[in-house]
Order: sequence, then structure tokens, then C-alpha cells
Amino acid sequence: MSRRFAPRRLSGPTLRLAALAGAGALAIAACSSSSASGNSPTNTGSSTSGTIVWWASPIAGSGPTDTRTVLINAFEKQYPKIHVKLENASTNTDTNRATLATQISGGSSTPDVFMGDVIWPAQFGAHQLAVPLSKYLPKSFFAQFAPGLVQGATYKGQVYGSPLFEDQGFLYYRKDLLAKDHLPVPKTWEQLMSEAKTMQKKGQVKYGFVWEGDSYEGLTCDFMEYLTDAGGTVTNPGFTKGTLNSPAAIKAVTFMRKLITSGVSPSAVTTFQEPQAMDAFASGQAAFLRNWDYAYSYANTPSTSKVVGKVGVAPLPTFAGQSYPGYSNIGGWNMYINPHSKHLSLDLTFIKWLASPAAQRILALKYSEIPTNESVRTSPAVIKSNAVLAIVPQTRLVPRPAGTPNYPAVSTAIYQNVNAVLAGSASPSSAMSSANSQVNSALSSSSGGGL
Repeated sequence: MSRRFAPRRLSGPTLRLAALAGAGALAIAACSSSSASGNSPTNTGSSTSGTIVWWASPIAGSGPTDTRTVLINAFEKQYPKIHVKLENASTNTDTNRATLATQISGGSSTPDVFMGDVIWPAQFGAHQLAVPLSKYLPKSFFAQFAPGLVQGATYKGQVYGSPLFEDQGFLYYRKDLLAKDHLPVPKTWEQLMSEAKTMQKKGQVKYGFVWEGDSYEGLTCDFMEYLTDAGGTVTNPGFTKGTLNSPAAIKAVTFMRKLITSGVSPSAVTTFQEPQAMDAFASGQAAFLRNWDYAYSYANTPSTSKVVGKVGVAPLPTFAGQSYPGYSNIGGWNMYINPHSKHLSLDLTFIKWLASPAAQRILALKYSEIPTNESVRTSPAVIKSNAVLAIVPQTRLVPRPAGTPNYPAVSTAIYQNVNAVLAGSASPSSAMSSANSQVNSALSSSSGGGL
């Protein structure tokens, strides 16, 4: 299915966090009404009929083929006494977030349920803008999801989001050139560099490897993959202390800089977001690409690509000496419940159904979205349906360090300092020391109640 570059992808990003402005908007909204503090759903009964409002931004399709409409129709067929009213949300994640924060902190009981970014749980949980689902759903419910997804939806031991569909990083490669040069699909970052240089020296491609190196949220995602491959983390498990001033972090960012100084990646990669990296690869200029799930369809669409039929997809590599595959950063969207909702029982029924094999098969087989339900993502029918979905069960996932309400500031500390190294204006050690100091300040601010 052809995919477009959309702000919704940051979940798998094409959107800047607008960190300070976005965080400030949520902080103001969350603090604007004391009624949000300590509230709980007003109806926790077991009603089986009624109407709930679902706030969701577009996913794919339109009219009768709109993903949301198809899901609602399938749900109402199974639960004919429950009606779901769709409320169209903005495709801009920050606008969406700020609007919801204002409504919910003001005491509005609608929407009842809402679709939100995977990086929202801590921000919404800390300010009582979402229901802690783990207080109402058993451990068996969360056990059905792919490893890593529930971790990313957790804040202070409570799970606030139910994974709806997922996105993650993949390695895209010119399978025709690898075959011509008798080269295997690289399993290590060092091997990728070597193979890229080979193809560049032969004049087969202008660039060896293109990715997202601009100073924005997408660079945080890319960095998380190298950092985790190197054995590092951004914070300690409790999100009370930064851990970026480490050999692993320095190894990760040193390698990213080496991609540029070696000529494997262009110096302009420091300004690349998803569209620029995608276009360089789709135009036939690059041997390898790191991007999200839409990239395979984009690269195989004649109107947007010169490499149709020549593209392969694989899990991301790792560093030499580490277990293959490398880690893929998690993007995607969760389902949340408004703490003021008067229909908690119905909300939970809808959320449980969206996580079920029936709903997850719709997302995977009809819309090529990556399912979050492990039994669906590993099913033969899903694996056969799409080249990207066939790779999904082989990958390893890592969430961004969004377990703090001040995640936007944490991400800003990462991408600004990493970008400085990529541009050659800061050394790896000084940049990671600076990033760690900024992360500690952000975490301290979070513990004080701010964003």
C-alpha cells in the first residue's frame, strides 16, 4: 500500500516535537484545572450498551475504506449494543496532544477513548490525563503484545496505553546491486560501511547509506538504535539519572560521525529527515536506507521511485561482536482512556477488541500496519502478505526514553548534541557529557512536577 509522508509518522517521525513549546502547552493545559488531579472514571460499572466517542487521527484510506471506519464497523458487528462515534483528530501530533490536554484537564468527559502517540504515557499519566489501564486489565491482556511495546506504554509501574499499531526502523537495500557484487545483506554496521564503500567505488551509487541526521526527533530515534546496539541507555531504569556519559554512548555517536567522515553518508545527512533520506534512496542515489515501514511501498511505487523491484528489506544491523539483529526504535500509536469518561466498561471493551486478533488482522492485512498483537504479527498469513511484515517477527525493539513527563526536553538534549557531533562542531565525549547534563536537568524538573 502506498504510504505518504505525514506528521502522524512521528510516532515513526516526520514531525519535530517542538519540544519546549509542546511541553509548555501540555504543562499549561495540565495545570489549568485542579479537577484533573486524582480523578477516576465516573462509571466503572459493567454496562454493555451505549455510545462512546473515539478521538483518532487518520490512519489510511478514506470514506468507507477509512481504517477507523472499518474498525468501528467490525467492532459494532460483534457488539451491536455499543456504538462508537468517531471524532476526527488533527494529523499533527503536537496539536493533537495540546487539544486533548486542554479538554481533559478542563474536566471534559469526551472523548471517551483516544488514539495517541507512543511517547505520551508519562506526560499524560503524570498529569492524570489518562486512565492507568493496568488497574483495570489483567496481566494476561498486556502479555499478548510484542516485547518492548508495554514497556514503552508504562509510567511509574502503571500501563497507560494499549498498543494499537506499531512502527519501527528497518534497513532497506539495493538487492540488485548486492547480487551483482556478490555481497550479503549486512548484519553489522561495520559490514554495511564496507559494502557501501565497495558500491561507491564502483560508481554504482553516489551515497552508501542515508538516514535521519537532522536536529529533530527522528535523530533521537536513530541514535537510540546505535546506543542500544552498543549496550547503552539514556537513563537509569527509574528515570532519575542520565546515563549518556558512557563508553557505549560515545561509541554510538562516534560511529555515526564516522559514517559521514568516511564518505559513506553525505555531509548533508545532518539536515536529512525522513523525506530527504527517502528521496535519495528512491532516486537510486543510495545503496542503503534506514527508515520506517512505509519506505518499502514508497520505493516500489513507480510514481515516486526509480528503484521499483530492486529493493530489499531487513532488520537493522548491529555492531560487530553483538547478537544479530540490531535494535529498531519503536514508533506507533496507543489507545488511551479519558479519566472523566462516564463509560469505562464500554471503553475497556473497545480497547480490548482493538488489541484482539480480529482487529489486528484488519490493520495488518488490509492496511499493512504493523500489528502489536504477537500472535498476529507472527502468523503465516501476515508474514506472507507484505515484505516488511515478513521481517517484523525477526526484529528487536527498543522504546525511546519517554518514561518521564519531561521527555521532550530529554529528546532535545539527545538530538541537538548528537547533531553537533555529526556536523563536526562537538567531540563525541563533550557532546555526550553535555547531553547527560541536560537530561539530568530534565529529569530533575520532572521529579519536581513540571514538564
